[in-house]
Amino acid sequence: MGHSPSRHNACGGGGGDGESPPSPLPSRFERFRRRLRLRHRDRAGRPGGDAHASESGTGRAIAVDEFAGIARIRIVKADMQFKDKFIACLSLGERTYRTEKSDNTSTPEKKVVVETNGPHIARISVFETNRFSKNTLVGYCEVDLFELLTKDLDEHSEVLSLLDPSSSATIVGSISISCYIEDPVETEQSFARRVLAIVDYNEDGELSLSEFSDLMKAFGNKLAVAKIEELFRQADKNGDGIVDMDELAALLANQQEKEPLISNCPVCGEILGKHDKINDMIHMTLCFDEGTGNQIMTGGFLTDKQASYGWMFKLSEWAHFSSYDVGLHSGSTASHILVFDRRTKRLVEEVIDGKIVLSMRALYQSKVGLTLIDTGVKDLLKNLSEKQGKKMSSPESAKDIPKFLELFKDQINLDEVKDPLESFKTFNEFFVRQLKPGARPIACYEQDTIATCAADSRLMTFSSVDESTRLWIKGRKFSIEGLLGKDVHSDALCNGSLVIFRLAPQDYHRFHVPVSGTLEKFVEIPGCLYTVNPIAVNSKYCNVFTENKRVVSIISTSEFGKVAFVAIGATMVGSIEFLKEEGDYVHKGDEFGYFAFGGSTVICVFEKDAIEFDADLLANSARSLETLVSVGMRLGVSTRNRDLQPQELEKCSLE
Repeated sequence: MGHSPSRHNACGGGGGDGESPPSPLPSRFERFRRRLRLRHRDRAGRPGGDAHASESGTGRAIAVDEFAGIARIRIVKADMQFKDKFIACLSLGERTYRTEKSDNTSTPEKKVVVETNGPHIARISVFETNRFSKNTLVGYCEVDLFELLTKDLDEHSEVLSLLDPSSSATIVGSISISCYIEDPVETEQSFARRVLAIVDYNEDGELSLSEFSDLMKAFGNKLAVAKIEELFRQADKNGDGIVDMDELAALLANQQEKEPLISNCPVCGEILGKHDKINDMIHMTLCFDEGTGNQIMTGGFLTDKQASYGWMFKLSEWAHFSSYDVGLHSGSTASHILVFDRRTKRLVEEVIDGKIVLSMRALYQSKVGLTLIDTGVKDLLKNLSEKQGKKMSSPESAKDIPKFLELFKDQINLDEVKDPLESFKTFNEFFVRQLKPGARPIACYEQDTIATCAADSRLMTFSSVDESTRLWIKGRKFSIEGLLGKDVHSDALCNGSLVIFRLAPQDYHRFHVPVSGTLEKFVEIPGCLYTVNPIAVNSKYCNVFTENKRVVSIISTSEFGKVAFVAIGATMVGSIEFLKEEGDYVHKGDEFGYFAFGGSTVICVFEKDAIEFDADLLANSARSLETLVSVGMRLGVSTRNRDLQPQELEKCSLE
């Protein structure tokens, strides 16, 4: 592939027996791979951490700004159980790429950024292109790039099973990929080669002083222009009056870390220097690849579903009928709901029928809809929900289970369900299904100072009510007092922090206790049954959380003080059932209750300064971006009774 010498040299030096002559210092590439392996072992909790820590000169985990690199992922071959053409989508973090339509693949390749604390679980989704405007998801696989890249191989090839979206136990095909880390020196030289070509007028691969001056001016950095001759002498290591590609690469790499020469990306114009300097180099390298067509896979997508759409969707996007974006949406821009999957660190799209989206917009995002709500729609929604709840508890409703599974086939894992599918005699029995033991591990189970997520849901965390109303809840009358009601309201909770767990119909609908303590009381508050979808929550015309039917319970804890647990009903929710009683002592992770058919929400309110929410959850919420979480994932840590040292907290897994 043209890169074997640098990779061979990086991997060639093994360990000695202590008597052989001293080995030369490892290359930057080998040091990069060593740190990547160390970080992977630390994450996996494998033994031997102290030895590796001493090797790197520190006892802590490697930080994100200590290394970053480019991984080259190539789809080599795909074997499918159908004859139609297909496309493959590669998703990592908040970026998705797609191949061209093919009956096999033409070995498309994509360069992606790998960094220690960044996304590392890549998903490959395969869509059958047998429809006019909508392609069908037929299989997927996930690969942990850390595991793949930390193996002692120059380039690793692997055959991955493509799993059925409805059941991860069913294999529908296979896909072969190869992956390797690009040598940082190779990255720098590749970038320098492209930069040099901008002003290398005689195309000899070298820069004279005048050409070098033109290059510095093209970078738009006034400081660099003022010291052009000094920089030229600095780059011209051998003093021959010209700067070749290797010398330019070394200058760009060194200066970008000390005093950046390039203030804006020459391709996309993005301001550089916002992150660590090596990421600036990687960013520009990838931009050049995109801009020059060196990447066979097409980028610019946020989710694999968006990438899979046919030309009719692209036409609607061009006409502004549909749009994809991250953040707070309202009105006509709420055509797609994107959430951040905490486990895989990538964006996923929530499945919701387009007709329902249109009706919710009309009802909740307009003054006309508000008028309808005030003139009887409230009662209509309540009556409709009660009737639907009864219908879903009838034996006839069982026939709707297969249709429901087909609609959400890539979002419901039947392998986790405790009972066989044929045992459910009604739809509601399936809807409130239990999971197999161990399907939802509880983070730091023995540590009551760690709070955990209460539901499989889309989560938002806020340190105060003001934050929640600024970033998410747009109902004009929202308050903690209004949410909890006068029988439960207290000053300590009124000024506290809150976390919102929004459950969608496809989710596991049993909720669990987030903290350990004693249940003091249950208070039922009657109300409406508005939808809890963001289209309504983000609307200034209705007050979903303070007007909907809800049950408020208070958990008295020694670590967090009083914690209010609010189970909120919604459109089509037949009932809210609790499995615990007043006076019971509950341990975090215990099953607490369940919602019958429909979407619903749990809100937990903590006393002021009682909890420090995990940084990733707060960061996403600050972007008005919901985080997809599972029961038992870490939520935050008590600020009052910390009995864990910082290094012990790091060992506490998110899941």
